Amino acid sequence: MDPRGRGLQQHVNTRKITKENLDRFIPNRSAMDFDYANYMLMEAGKGKENPIPNSPSREAYLKKLKEALNINRTRILAFRNKPPAPKELFPQEFLTAQSSKLVKARRHIPQTSERTLDAPDLLDDYYLNLLDWGSSNVLAIALGTTVYLWDASNGSTSELVTVDDEVGPVTSVNWAPDGKHIAVGLNNSEVQLWDSTANRQLRTLRGGHSTRVGCLAWNSHILTTGGMDGKIINNDVRVRDHIVETYRGHQQEVCGLKWSTSGRQLASGGNDNLLHIWDKSMASSESATQWLHRLDDHTAAVKALAWCPFQSNMLASGGGGNDRCIKFWNTHTGACLNSVDTGSQVCALLWSKSERELLSSHGFIQNQLILWRYPSMVKMAELTGHTSRVLYMAQSPDGCTVASAAGDETLRFWNVFGTPEAAKPAPKTNPEPFPNVNRIR
Repeated sequence: MDPRGRGLQQHVNTRKITKENLDRFIPNRSAMDFDYANYMLMEAGKGKENPIPNSPSREAYLKKLKEALNINRTRILAFRNKPPAPKELFPQEFLTAQSSKLVKARRHIPQTSERTLDAPDLLDDYYLNLLDWGSSNVLAIALGTTVYLWDASNGSTSELVTVDDEVGPVTSVNWAPDGKHIAVGLNNSEVQLWDSTANRQLRTLRGGHSTRVGCLAWNSHILTTGGMDGKIINNDVRVRDHIVETYRGHQQEVCGLKWSTSGRQLASGGNDNLLHIWDKSMASSESATQWLHRLDDHTAAVKALAWCPFQSNMLASGGGGNDRCIKFWNTHTGACLNSVDTGSQVCALLWSKSERELLSSHGFIQNQLILWRYPSMVKMAELTGHTSRVLYMAQSPDGCTVASAAGDETLRFWNVFGTPEAAKPAPKTNPEPFPNVNRIR
């Protein structure tokens, strides 16, 4: 056979078996409606030469009728099938599930306390700090001359210590980071250290202050004390001569003390309306340590202090009745980032450990707790129930529950920061190579 004929025959055979090469002028019978085609060819043209005019309403009716019966088509022949419906790249149920995860459900914030306990003889004194919640989930509260411990895991209450009237009342309590040891400040300027598990007093710190010790703050083995004499003292509880640094900057009683999470900076507030930021690296045992920043923007006593958990160099502070403001500070530069007038005395501040939220407790008029969204400072909730100013607040170790104590001699528990998240498994760590080899530091 002629080679050219053989090539032509191969081309014809290829076109026969390839559906995509069908002649576009040959109708596709499977895609056509023959009844509709017959109607259009034989009946639809009748009467068009002398059409009877219809009213506009009838024309609209006929148009709707044709659309409903699918007879408003104009083509009779179909040359190819309808294109297939596009395939979904992702299943619809998958997209719905993903979108629902992106929209975070709004957390319900109970407006009432979940538990209320009596707190008789609780001192109604703005300058004291009589409530603290330790890492072992035990709450300490000072009522008059007695310190009580409330175990949140089982609801049991026990008495830690009752001091004599000559040295009392108790003016401050603060748990050590281990949740086992607790410091108790007294009206006679002394500080007692207790082992709560053994219910045994370990030692008494004397000689630092001349008047009552109203605030305490731990930084590892250093216990910082603030007194009515305006002094701030760092005490190394491991050694006999416990006074290692003294900070002098306040002219009146020190009523607020908080170490930063890193332990490098200390914030102190006083009845002289001053807020000081102290740097640990500048501390000196030979002379009074100079403050890093001296901030005088508040116009009343500064007691409420809270370091931000998600921004290490930011501090929130609250002022007393003549100030009523919550202020936010950059402690590296000393700049005031924002100031919000709350309308009442700010007694205490607590940051949420999981959300960008801040809780404040207040005095006259409403004696409420306010939950703020940071940084917009929009009120998320106002919690009422106390009938006197809410002087003290403490946060549970999981960060979800807040205890508040007020001058109405009640202790209330609020589920304000939500339920605790499931604990994530700790990442695996590689065993240290050559653990017995000594290192040069």
